[in-house]
Amino acid sequence: SLKGFFCCSWKKMILTSRNNPLIKETAALKEKKGRKEQGFFLVEGVKMVSECKRSGLEIGRTFVSESYRGETDENAICVSDEVFAFLSDEKTPQGILCSVRIPKPSLCPPKESCLLLDGVSDPGNMGAIIRTANAAGYGEIYLVGCTDPYSPKSVRASMSGVFFVNLYTGTRKEILSALTGVPIFAADMDGENIFSFSPPEKYVLAIGNEANGISEEVFKAAEYTIKIPMQASQESLNAAVSAGIAMYVLKREQFIKSNR
Repeated sequence: SLKGFFCCSWKKMILTSRNNPLIKETAALKEKKGRKEQGFFLVEGVKMVSECKRSGLEIGRTFVSESYRGETDENAICVSDEVFAFLSDEKTPQGILCSVRIPKPSLCPPKESCLLLDGVSDPGNMGAIIRTANAAGYGEIYLVGCTDPYSPKSVRASMSGVFFVNLYTGTRKEILSALTGVPIFAADMDGENIFSFSPPEKYVLAIGNEANGISEEVFKAAEYTIKIPMQASQESLNAAVSAGIAMYVLKREQFIKSNR
């Protein structure tokens, strides 16, 4: 839990150089190469850091700026405002960030209904889909050829959702093998109207690439095709919006019965 310590009241050294090895190592986590090499990602902002600690993920180091006045723990590393701006990926930094170990769950079959993201390439869409999946109760997400869900932009767009879902990665062959026996739903304009579709109790909702849709391999493996109806004047919906609509419509009976 967060403890009430304030950066400027500490009698500690403040790091002021971008060339400090620890600063350079942490700043590298803003890039995919750095995350891959170190196995950590960055979480930034008061609420996000607090939620991350609540999730139980392994925190590496916490950094606060010299002008930060919020709560943190006594082990946080204090840096100059200039150095914090160098570490930060935000336009208006809140003065606190931490490194977090990237979870690496072993690929396994889903326990409940889940998502298959097939080539989602936009970090904002990735984060938004993860955020909605967590809200709608899709706790397992399988990723094939997607953008890095642990990039700063994706983490920020997930609004803490990335801390509470299991993300599995693999080749299409590996992922489809893990999903064997669970019906896959592919979104397609020639599919069945999702609002009249009655899903089985357990399923995989496949979301494709923003420009090219679902890959041929996944489409062939799909047992059902479903569509979100729209006006003829509109050709398509944003991938994250489509995913959000589909996730909730497919679980509508559960939400009707739920008291939450």
